[in-house]
Amino acid sequence: MRRQLKAVIFDFDGVLADTEPTHMRMIQHVLAEEGLHLGGDDYFRRYIGLTDHACFSAVYQAHGRSVSSEHLEALVARKSRCMLRAFKTDSMIPEAVKQFVLDAAERYRLAIASCALREEIEFCLDQAGLLDVFEHVTAAQDVVRGKPFPDPYVHCLAALMRRQMIATDDCIAIEDTPKGIQAAKAAGLVCLGVATTVAPDALALADLVAPSLDRIDLGLVAERLMGRAGRVAEAVVQGPARGVPSSTEWEMDRLDSEAQCRNSWQVI
Repeated sequence: MRRQLKAVIFDFDGVLADTEPTHMRMIQHVLAEEGLHLGGDDYFRRYIGLTDHACFSAVYQAHGRSVSSEHLEALVARKSRCMLRAFKTDSMIPEAVKQFVLDAAERYRLAIASCALREEIEFCLDQAGLLDVFEHVTAAQDVVRGKPFPDPYVHCLAALMRRQMIATDDCIAIEDTPKGIQAAKAAGLVCLGVATTVAPDALALADLVAPSLDRIDLGLVAERLMGRAGRVAEAVVQGPARGVPSSTEWEMDRLDSEAQCRNSWQVI
């Protein structure tokens, strides 16, 4: 029996907000102050979609340098201050995306599962007048492991379930990076990819791919996707570690998702 769409879970950077280029520039700026170079191609190929902590840690490792947890926190804080200064000069959420969200909110429950910092998400949402539109926001601070692990989506689903029971196959995730799509699929969600950050063929694990949110008929997407979702998520997750698959379980789920989706994705 085909399910009815009840909730839409958005990634933030690159889906709702045009912030991916700003993230890259600010990470590059902070790294340059540390004497480390990060090229744009390398960032988009290897690091996009990671939390700030994971990104800085991976870049240091790639350069053969260690970084203490205290210094890592300082790097993330410096980068976040740069981001918030940049946000004050430009609106990060395009008007067409804002309208898409407002239209969707009339029909579905809305939430965000992101690896961005909470203060950055809330600043942009407030700036666009959307802060109260989303029922829940999962941010980087809420989980131990970021994408491509499913933790952000498991945490977000659990928060929605605490308010009103919902199954994974009542939901659609919207993502713009391969790591984000892997996280959504590992959490048992169908996923719509939007090619705002990388080329459409890089989003092949998604069930459908669209150019951007403002070119999507969400009702049509729901009609085409509902019924593809996998298992029902756990109803209660106490904290970021409970109810989240282990690394081995996640890897098996990821491989299953790849096998099922590699030949089934479509561009709309």
